[in-house]
Amino acid sequence: MEPRTGKRADSGRPRPSISPRLIVETCLALMDAEGADALTFRRVGAQLGADPAALSRHFRDKDDLLLAVADHLLEEGLEGFQPSDDWRQTLRGLFIRMHKAYLSHPRATVLATVRVTRRPAEMRMIELTLAALSDAGFPPEQAVRHYRALVDFLLARSCMDATHRTLDAHTRRGDESAWSGEYAAVPAETHPHIAAAAPYSASVDDDADFEFALDLMLDAIAAHAPGKAGKTERPKD
Repeated sequence: MEPRTGKRADSGRPRPSISPRLIVETCLALMDAEGADALTFRRVGAQLGADPAALSRHFRDKDDLLLAVADHLLEEGLEGFQPSDDWRQTLRGLFIRMHKAYLSHPRATVLATVRVTRRPAEMRMIELTLAALSDAGFPPEQAVRHYRALVDFLLARSCMDATHRTLDAHTRRGDESAWSGEYAAVPAETHPHIAAAAPYSASVDDDADFEFALDLMLDAIAAHAPGKAGKTERPKD
């Protein structure tokens, strides 16, 4: 990644022109490539060809930068999203987008999903989710409880999936092959249910599994929704 340049310094060399967005995008790219250790002003500044002190004009400290990166992940998931007339389709589409956005940057996601950003993208995510739950008929005090359950599921599952993707290739292959290997070899006499499930468990796709779990949660929310709002149809596979 080449540093962007603006006006020339007195020495005649280009002076890097940096913005908060450029800093965040650079930090995210470095974390994608190198992991959490790249989250430093010194490392990001070196990548931009700028003095690390220049970054402090935009971010107070490393934690402030991390929160900005976390909000940028949400922004990527929200890009182009428009709510549906159906509350369930809004939530389903929104949360699938967010899960995919998180998994596109697994090393950053491991840090980001346990934080509260307090920034614009997170605010929009919260507003969209609460609006959909309001459309389902929930008053604010119930909508916020359902919101927390949904978001906690998204963050926990995204963090787990992202962490798995950060494992070294050998460890990841070993875990992924467990159902077709060790569990498939378990004797039916001692573990009949594992033996019966093993031929099918190996074929479960992670993305499809996330959507299946999300639909279970939306089914439960629909069952609790007041009045006719709870009778929205589950999407067909």
